[in-house]
Amino acid sequence: MKLIVAIVQDYDCDRLLNEATSKGFRATRIASTGGFLRAGNTTVLLGVADADVATAVQIVAQTCTSRPAPSADTSDVVEWYPSGIDRVEIGGGIVFILRVERFERMRVTG
Repeated sequence: MKLIVAIVQDYDCDRLLNEATSKGFRATRIASTGGFLRAGNTTVLLGVADADVATAVQIVAQTCTSRPAPSADTSDVVEWYPSGIDRVEIGGGIVFILRVERFERMRVTG
């Protein structure tokens, strides 16, 4: 079993979760911060069987694509831009795949 930790842009998260759950994966969404231009991020945790890792990573890749940042007033972040940069890509994601030694699902009985 593997734990996939995917850090994606908030904008992409619902699409990722809808596709993952439609394929039978269970996921947990955790609000997180950071990233370029202070855009909102979400950390998604997916526990998957070893055989399903490629499928889960493919879902992240297909639903969390990069795109040009919308044009906006960048005066509050101008110090972040090295000279000559006039176009910024946002989106995409970062995926960490961790080995899980033990997994237990707690169920309430009673």
